[in-house]
Amino acid sequence: MPPHLPSPAELAEFSLATQHPLTLQWLDDQTRLKRFVRIHGFDLQLAADLELAGQRAGFFKVGQDAQAFLNRWASVPPDLHAMLSIRFQGLDVTRPFVDASLLSRPLTELDLPALAEVAREVYGAFRPLYLRLWSAAPDGHFPETQPDKRFLAAPISELIGANVPPELSTQPTQDLSHYAEAQAAYEAVNAGHPAHTEQAALESREDLQESLEAGTLFDVLVRGEWAGYVATTETFEADTLGLNAYVVQELILSPHFRGRGYGAALSTLLARSLPDQSRVLIGTIHAENRGAITAALLAGRVDVGGWVQVGL
Repeated sequence: MPPHLPSPAELAEFSLATQHPLTLQWLDDQTRLKRFVRIHGFDLQLAADLELAGQRAGFFKVGQDAQAFLNRWASVPPDLHAMLSIRFQGLDVTRPFVDASLLSRPLTELDLPALAEVAREVYGAFRPLYLRLWSAAPDGHFPETQPDKRFLAAPISELIGANVPPELSTQPTQDLSHYAEAQAAYEAVNAGHPAHTEQAALESREDLQESLEAGTLFDVLVRGEWAGYVATTETFEADTLGLNAYVVQELILSPHFRGRGYGAALSTLLARSLPDQSRVLIGTIHAENRGAITAALLAGRVDVGGWVQVGL
């Protein structure tokens, strides 16, 4: 490892220091630090492994060599460091952005200009559209930024006791025979709310099949009739918080059953259905998707931070 890079343990300490105080009650520090060591070990590999960087360069084919795809542990004046990487929104090469996956201390508004300048210096050849930053601060705390996804989370043990309308239930999904109906549900939401297409999309058949096989995809039933899907997976959103978590993959209702106040109950139903009740349930919801955020809050999930975008 190049000498200018910190150790995984140092990065883990930085990461823990930037977390929302409430989440410190959900997992002990030492266990969480061990998770962060593993997570940030991969960040460091991406900063030093030219072969892996070359694979990314070959995959995206945007005219940049392997060296350009390396992560950078960048110094940001006057007293900050940031782990920066080049990403592509939705793997779309026309939508590059710089991701700051880790800062050496919590983000402040005064840091934004310098962070943007360093992002331009390091990855300007890619012509990135924006810099993405994570902070435990509440939504709207950084007024000169654009919104991105928020993290709505709570221990499953705190979610399962909420009231659920008696006609609602779940059962483990046996096959994806209702996938077309789920697609239609998304299309119905998109028709009424065009911005929704940028905020959420139905998972692929392949991804839902993986959740089905893992036992974390469930049919939502209203008086025994199929009404939607709820599902979780294990993705980098859980890594961002360093928690032992399920990550919400789907919470979707058929149009026929929308408008009945069932939204908040979906989180409760999902929490009750999951096999490991000792975990935390995390969902990422775009800050402008107010309906979904309201439903999550009503279910007992808490906003514990999120990403913001700084235009480049």
